[in-house]
Order: sequence, then C-alpha cells, then structure tokens
Amino acid sequence: MGRFLRGDHVAAQLIRFALVGGLSNVAYVLVFMAMNGSGTLVANVAGSILSTVIANELHRQLTFRAAGRVGWFTAQWEGGGLAAAGLVVSTAALAGLDFWAPGLGEIAQAGAVLAVMAAVGGLRFLALRGFVF
Repeated sequence: MGRFLRGDHVAAQLIRFALVGGLSNVAYVLVFMAMNGSGTLVANVAGSILSTVIANELHRQLTFRAAGRVGWFTAQWEGGGLAAAGLVVSTAALAGLDFWAPGLGEIAQAGAVLAVMAAVGGLRFLALRGFVF
C-alpha cells in the first residue's frame, strides 16, 4: 500500500489530495479556535488563508510532487485563485439551494452540502493536476 501511495498515478494523487485536504481542515479549525477571540469573521478569514497556503504547499510538494517544476509563489497564486473560485461556486450553489429548495430537511441539506463540496473538490483536483502542477 505504501508503494501505491507514493506513485504518480491519478489514484495515488487523489488519495494524497484528500489527505492534504483533511490536514488543512485541521489547520483551519486550530487557527479558527485560536483566533476566535478576535471575532468569528477574523478567525474564519485567518483560518481560510492559512489552511489554503498550507494545502497549496503540501499539494506542490507531496500530492503532485511539483516542487522542482512549480515555484512557491506560483503554487500559492494559482492554487489560491482556484480555492477562491471554489468558494464562489460552492457559495452560489448553496445560495441556489436555499432559493430553489427552501423546505429541505437537515439531512437533505447536509447531503446537498456534501455533494457540492465533493464536486468542487473534484474540480479543484482536476484543475490543480491539469493546469497548476
């Protein structure tokens, strides 16, 4: 299994991508909790920025092994732009959900959120793999 995860095929990259995403979410939560005394908006922005920077660097070095091909700034600029685009798309999709299906129950809403986030994550993986790294 270890040899498989160290490979450069798409399945190994996708698994590493998901692991990096999980780690960056942990970083987000830690920053959010540490900065929550400054207000939730400040904590959210700080957590989002720091976790995105961490994820982009881990994707550059680990997920796609592109440190020799792609510089730090390029990874941050392009990866950050994709993260911002993903935020816009997911926010618009969830706003549309509230507009077109306002009576959804909590379970259906949670399922819709998971579906939207999975789609955005999948598109981010493809864009990072195909265009950034």
